[in-house]
Amino acid sequence: MKKVGIIPNLDKDIDLVTTKQLVQWIHSKQWIPLMTEPIADKLNHLYPHSTAEEIYSAADFLIVLGGDGTLLGVSRHAALHDTPVMGVNLGTLGFLTEVEKAGMISALECLFTGNYSIQKRMMLEASILTQSTIHDTFIALNDVGITRGSFSRIIDLHIYINDQFVDVFPADGIIISTPTGSTAYNLSAGGPILNPTSEMMVITPICPHTLYARSFVVSGDDTIKILIGQNTSHDILLTMDGQIGHPLRNKDIILIRKSKYYTSLIKTSNTNFYDILRKKIAGVRK
Repeated sequence: MKKVGIIPNLDKDIDLVTTKQLVQWIHSKQWIPLMTEPIADKLNHLYPHSTAEEIYSAADFLIVLGGDGTLLGVSRHAALHDTPVMGVNLGTLGFLTEVEKAGMISALECLFTGNYSIQKRMMLEASILTQSTIHDTFIALNDVGITRGSFSRIIDLHIYINDQFVDVFPADGIIISTPTGSTAYNLSAGGPILNPTSEMMVITPICPHTLYARSFVVSGDDTIKILIGQNTSHDILLTMDGQIGHPLRNKDIILIRKSKYYTSLIKTSNTNFYDILRKKIAGVRK
């Protein structure tokens, strides 16, 4: 009997119409739905509730109802338990949440019959060093960003690859992206698109104040070191997937490398990445 974690975005599924449909389907298959107390409360406690930690650790897979942002938040927790995730798109673009709302039941039937595959997606690990001491470590599925505040000065970013000096980029910030995140902030900043199943990292300056600074791609086995210049303003932020922020200071060092954790995405269709890319980018153009 499978345990299915249900994680809806309450701003996207306001009346839990889609969530109720999902729970009823799970119950009809005699599987066990796992949900937090606020969700169970909105469903009149017809089903038992669990803690978020219990859902991530005990579920055979997770169903995320929302947009890519919702799935990104879930992925950082699910990766710690190697729990597969399927995203149902209730947002707009939906590169990661490949299942559209109208196709949810068909995708669920594929799960029930075992007609699905699991795609492993590389994640990043970012560590902050001050005076050679690691203070905090974070993981991200899409990207790690270093950005300046609204009124702060340009950041001097000293870039090293495997301790080999690359250059100093005076810029508004920099994005270190996974292949999965290459179609997100990296793409908007002019970076290249990578196949999401590959293992590489893209370094893309944000509004660089030089004539020659461009994105460049490095191996997933490399270690990127970024030193914040000493003349930089204090209003600097390290972000993970654009959702978690941590303040940085002058002379802080950020180490970024491939994480030991992977996000496991459930695929129930034969649609390939380039089909999705063509469809989503065409949708944006419209």
